[in-house]
Amino acid sequence: MPRLFSVRALLIAALIGAGTYGLSQTATPDAPTPEPEVVLEPPMTMARMAEIIQAIDPEVAAAGNAIQFTLDDIPVIVIADPRANRMRAMVPIRSAEGLKAEELMRLMQANFDSALDARYAVAQGRLWGVFIHPLSSLEKDQLLSAFIQTINVARTYGQTYSGGATVFGGGDSNGIYQELLKELQELGEEI
Repeated sequence: MPRLFSVRALLIAALIGAGTYGLSQTATPDAPTPEPEVVLEPPMTMARMAEIIQAIDPEVAAAGNAIQFTLDDIPVIVIADPRANRMRAMVPIRSAEGLKAEELMRLMQANFDSALDARYAVAQGRLWGVFIHPLSSLEKDQLLSAFIQTINVARTYGQTYSGGATVFGGGDSNGIYQELLKELQELGEEI
């Protein structure tokens, strides 16, 4: 109980000290609360996205509205349509031929909870890792996260089917991971 109280006290002190939620450090009731300074990024454009990607891979190849580059030895294709305000980062994983119903079910489960903002998708006879977002509101860090998540779903395909380090609650992946952990723990008992 004392630990809970100290954490609560720290949170309250932080809120009061930061002046958040309309609280002010001054006792004057009519003193204006300063607005937090918000630094907005410029809208994402094809040119800005190309500059960010070129910083990642100087060997970037651009053609029309598509940009192809390599990140950590994995090919990434980015396609954007400024008129439709959409972008898509894609990583080819494998041929879609031979995907069984159980595996397709597992991919859909991962799309719900462990693939994060990336997704598994099938198009043009291939299984892809994809990230889709409105172009103009995409921030640089979101773009970088998109690349990381998309290559992670490709890397973890057939294993954890994960876009990153976290799993969204309420889905099936945690139970699957727990079953896998139990199996590994049982194997450990035999060793």
